[in-house]
Amino acid sequence: MSEIKIDQLGNKPELKRSLKSRHVTMISLGGTIGTGLFLASGSAISSAGPGGALLAYALIGVMVYFLMTSLGEMAAFMPTSGSFSTYATRFVDPALGFALGWNYWYNWAITIAAEISAVSLIMKYWFPDSSSLLWTILFIAVVLTFNLLSVKAYGESEYWFAMIKVVTVIIFVIVSFLMIFGILGGNDPVGFSNFFVKDAPFNGGLMAMFGIFLAAGFSFQGTEMLGVTAGETDDPGKNIPKAVRSVFWRILLFYIFAIGAIGLLIPYTDERLLSDDIAMSPFTIVFENLGVAFAASVMNAIILTAMFSAGNSGLYAASRMLFQLAVDGKAPKLFARVNTRGIPVYALIATLAVGSLSFLASFFGDGVVYIWLLNASGMSGFIAWLGIAISHYRFRKAYVAQGRDLRDLPYVAPLYPFGPLFAFAICMIVVLGQNYTAFMGGSIDWYGVLVSYIGLPLFAALWIGYKMKHKTKIVPLDQCELDYK
Repeated sequence: MSEIKIDQLGNKPELKRSLKSRHVTMISLGGTIGTGLFLASGSAISSAGPGGALLAYALIGVMVYFLMTSLGEMAAFMPTSGSFSTYATRFVDPALGFALGWNYWYNWAITIAAEISAVSLIMKYWFPDSSSLLWTILFIAVVLTFNLLSVKAYGESEYWFAMIKVVTVIIFVIVSFLMIFGILGGNDPVGFSNFFVKDAPFNGGLMAMFGIFLAAGFSFQGTEMLGVTAGETDDPGKNIPKAVRSVFWRILLFYIFAIGAIGLLIPYTDERLLSDDIAMSPFTIVFENLGVAFAASVMNAIILTAMFSAGNSGLYAASRMLFQLAVDGKAPKLFARVNTRGIPVYALIATLAVGSLSFLASFFGDGVVYIWLLNASGMSGFIAWLGIAISHYRFRKAYVAQGRDLRDLPYVAPLYPFGPLFAFAICMIVVLGQNYTAFMGGSIDWYGVLVSYIGLPLFAALWIGYKMKHKTKIVPLDQCELDYK
């Protein structure tokens, strides 16, 4: 497949640059604030204590900061929907770009299937006797409609989906600290007493915190979506750096303040923190302690918007990545076609079809196929992050090697080369340590290893297969394509 220059009408396929800074910011926020904060934060505090959970999330947050600045530097300079796939192709090796692109597309296509399943379960909280098929069709119709209308319609829908979650977290944090100091709730001030219950603030030692450290990475996944939106962002040289600066600090503050508040209000020994039931979400427990009626129903509705937001963003990110792969000659040319509104319709439909078929797989063979599909996508986000760190390291070296002035860049990532190297090292630890317990004890748990690491050989197969077929090599620094076209 050769790179596409023109479409069947004689025009180069183009997307519409209709996303504003507020859209880009909220898209990244919307892709990150979800069940990882609303539900998983409780089990994190229970396992490692409030101090262990805070430290683990803070360390991952620092890693994400450097990844965001690395991606921001490249995206502001070269705004394309292919993002790190395109950057890896130009600055590292076309085979790596191919593997990263397809890996990321697959990750979000499978995520759509997971959201379809989750929405059905959430709706049964209110309508236990309803048909799952009804909610599945409704979910697909909503996310498809928002994505088909225009990129501006998608941006607006995601803006408001994300706004609901952001406002919820802000209200939660404010209310929590008022309760901690006895201003609300009608009880004596809790203060910092729960932070030091029994073994707190650090429970379970270093290994418990390491386990939360690994899990925390999943909570921050979605921030890299900012790079995908660059191809449809108005004035990316200005808006991408602005979004990079705002998104990271907002996400970090939301997570740190929210987890800190939960750790202060609910002792880590409370068994309710370990529940996966939305009725036992840490947010629900705090609001119920405040005396808010129907707290579980309110949080259930907010989680529902989080599911729609994740599905909406996932369909957008995956379709744009597939579109750019086709434009770059790494996917069938059909997926490079766009309609008059600049929407890659075929890429959109293909992505949704794969997600829907993956969801249907959950009904066969006790869901074994579906679970393996999810396991295969588990590593994808971390692999994308590794690709960002490697690409930025090479981009900056190529930029300087070709005699260009850093002052001409729209945005310069701070602390280079420490930033991408630190992010690479931490991310590699997260990837390799996903199931470190499988290697402990008298014998290796090979099934556990396969379940946890299946995404790595699949990614390697894409990379090596493309490399062998096209005989690609690492691009010399003086030959890296820095001119965006």
